[in-house]
Amino acid sequence: MTGIPLLFLDVDGPLLPFGDGVAGAPGLARLDPLHGPWLAALPCELVWATTWMDDANEHLAPLLGLPRLPVATWPDDPQTEAEDIRRGLHWKTRGLVARAGARPFAWVDDELTDTDRAWVAEHHPRALLHKVDPRHGLTDADYLELDAWLRAAPLTRS
Repeated sequence: MTGIPLLFLDVDGPLLPFGDGVAGAPGLARLDPLHGPWLAALPCELVWATTWMDDANEHLAPLLGLPRLPVATWPDDPQTEAEDIRRGLHWKTRGLVARAGARPFAWVDDELTDTDRAWVAEHHPRALLHKVDPRHGLTDADYLELDAWLRAAPLTRS
């Protein structure tokens, strides 16, 4: 069976920009409903990769005109988490690579670092870690870059 690329999507920062405010400030008013058509047009399987978990399906998907999306979960492994934090690796990194398996994936987040990029490059053959400026959120330029990468990503057998 042929699989399409995955797109792991964070919420706070990419979809709910902080502007000049602070992280965690109430933000549904900052959600641009035009993100829905842009996301739906991308050639990928969308997956929420956010601390919102399934609340993203309850509160955001309807406002964006999106169906319920799969939600990434992470194993509860405090020892590995502590080691990753010490190394500067984002707490989502290992779980998203494991979830992707052999499928190409893009990860959209505002907290990505060079440490995450290096670790993913060592552990996955085809991934794009796309950092979004949390003051502005996803822009037209971000969508164009994601679309081009996803269309170039080779389909894999699963």
